[in-house]
Amino acid sequence: MDRSLTAEKNRQKLLGNTPSALAKSDPDLAAMRDRLVYGEIAERGTLDDRQRMLITLVTLTASQTLADIKAYTEAALRVGVSPAEIKEALYQCAPYVGFPKTESAVRLVNDVFTEKGIPLPVESQATVTEASRFQDGLATQKAIFGDVIDKMHATAPEGQKDIKVKYLSAFCFGDIYTRKALDLKTRELLTFSIISALGGCEAQVKAHVQGNVNMGNSKQNLIDALAQMLPYIGFPRTLNALGCVNAVLQDS
Repeated sequence: MDRSLTAEKNRQKLLGNTPSALAKSDPDLAAMRDRLVYGEIAERGTLDDRQRMLITLVTLTASQTLADIKAYTEAALRVGVSPAEIKEALYQCAPYVGFPKTESAVRLVNDVFTEKGIPLPVESQATVTEASRFQDGLATQKAIFGDVIDKMHATAPEGQKDIKVKYLSAFCFGDIYTRKALDLKTRELLTFSIISALGGCEAQVKAHVQGNVNMGNSKQNLIDALAQMLPYIGFPRTLNALGCVNAVLQDS
């Protein structure tokens, strides 16, 4: 395989004819980047282009490397990701990286949508009400993780129940996971990617490795997600997350 030719083909497919400013000022670095991202990683593994772009968008959001958000939003649209799916992928980041970081990425996505004549706001994907969000979230949480959630709720210290029970079930899983446009299998893959990109969250990464398997994602899917993320988060965080995958799925 000629990496340079493959890189050019995939770069054109995803980014169109947009010139690389880095190629003018730092051609060696640009060549290394493009041949790795588009010449090798884009050709490997079990992920399709739509999954790759969603993973890339949440990885950039989680790590707050936002300079490429607009380019990859356009790339996502180019390979068939819908505006609602793009928005939902970013909204999925909110419980894990916080609202300010999520909103910073959303504003850039909105700029792209406006430039392309995509109406804002995108149609709401909400399914819960104020009355149902806790119970709906708890049901979703248990669908992913099983009855361990009951034990977690029962053992949460009284002064911590708002965080470990109420907010987690109602906000993270009720307000976010129950939304339409992305299924639970995709949301879990994106959550694994978001938490892995943050670094220092190994306990949560391991929990979501098991959650991914429960939702039907394979060990190879998770490895391929980490490969997609590698150029954006570097080896230390990638290898730490890979270690979590191997620790949970030792026999896979």
